[in-house]
Amino acid sequence: MISTLQSIPDQSEQQTGPLLTPEPEGPIRRGPSLGRYLREAPIQSLATIGRSAQLTAAVIRYVVVDLIRGRLPMIEIVEQTLLLLKVTSLPGLLMAIPIGGEVAVEVGGLMNQVGANSLAGAASGLGVVGQGAPMAAGMLMSGAAASAIASDLGARAVREEIDAMQVMGVDPVERLVMPRFIAMIAISPVLCVLIIAAGVLTGLGISSSVSRVVPGSFWQSFGAFATPTDVAFAVLKSLLFAGIVVLIASLRGLEAKGGPKGVANAVNASVVLSVFCIFVTNLLVSQIQQMFFPTHLA
Repeated sequence: MISTLQSIPDQSEQQTGPLLTPEPEGPIRRGPSLGRYLREAPIQSLATIGRSAQLTAAVIRYVVVDLIRGRLPMIEIVEQTLLLLKVTSLPGLLMAIPIGGEVAVEVGGLMNQVGANSLAGAASGLGVVGQGAPMAAGMLMSGAAASAIASDLGARAVREEIDAMQVMGVDPVERLVMPRFIAMIAISPVLCVLIIAAGVLTGLGISSSVSRVVPGSFWQSFGAFATPTDVAFAVLKSLLFAGIVVLIASLRGLEAKGGPKGVANAVNASVVLSVFCIFVTNLLVSQIQQMFFPTHLA
């Protein structure tokens, strides 16, 4: 009886077992310090610029080599052209109407006050052709087209299709990026001209119906200020915007990691970086245009 009682463990000993013993708290994890971020951020930015330059050189090299050898993937290029044109043409048309209308309304009120209604066409020529159309085309390409490219390539990267292509000896830049680059370059002038036509026609309709401007006077002032040089620079801007958008979206898509969240981050970064680069490029090209081709009467 006594031996049986001695073999029963004490209740206090059961409560102080290893399962109830509190573990010592470890060190508190802290995020990266500000100094470390300031040291690493410029290096990472330079590395990203370097990878972008390498991607640009590779795409241009593949375009030239495949064009000379007659090995351009025309089916893939046509499919991507139709896809990108489908996602940008209708939004571009809808975006051009308020741009042309806003220019006509804002300038029309000022022209009525100073008695210069005949110069309403000049406002459309300078505003829509010079700045509105290429910027609208760039915003559409950075929003719709960049999202489509980054999400497609990012999903392929997350599913490890890019790694599988490299293992099989297929360069993803030649197979995936180069056709999208050519397709974007092909649709950018079409999109710019479409926005110019819709914006100018909208300005003509509002000027003739609201400000009582004679259509002949509108077209005369439009042709006096909107020169072929302005149209050429607008198309040039759209081509530069197209190249910037497709390269940024392709780089972010190919480097996407971390599942669906990584794809979403790639799409978000593509849109933000494309918009920033488009504004900077537009400022530089506009400055060059004003330096060497100043605005004057045709």
